[in-house]
Amino acid sequence: MENQTFHIPFLRITDEEFNEADHRLVEAAKTATDTSYAPYSHFRVGAAVLLENGEIVSGSNQENAATPNGICAERCAIFYAGARFPDIAVKAIAIAARDTSGLFTQRPISPCGMCRQVLAETEHRHGKPMRILLYGASTSYIFEGMNTLLPFCFDESFL
Repeated sequence: MENQTFHIPFLRITDEEFNEADHRLVEAAKTATDTSYAPYSHFRVGAAVLLENGEIVSGSNQENAATPNGICAERCAIFYAGARFPDIAVKAIAIAARDTSGLFTQRPISPCGMCRQVLAETEHRHGKPMRILLYGASTSYIFEGMNTLLPFCFDESFL
């Protein structure tokens, strides 16, 4: 048996340090929280996807009393982008959330396991890594490619 360590590279960044394109994408994710339907958790999440053609597509979490029937903001945005622009690769995704008090979370939230798998599949589908911007009011994180958020992911090579 050999003990191993896995290191995850990412940038820790403040609002003032975002470049113009990343700032626009984060603002779109923040705005998308306004369309969230979260009557049960009151936790509003928005995601914005930047496509290679320059389009920005947004989505928000949509809850349902029958919990598994809702959808996370990340999957909402990715699936909407795939439906509107099926052959256009995703360059980046930004994710922002408001807590139960309505304020943006101080720390960034991270995609759930299902969303991570969908993001990994989206990268694989287009053969290109994407930037992942996780927004927090006090600090944000930037990851280059899904392999940093979902190492050892499941893909078609296992089928």
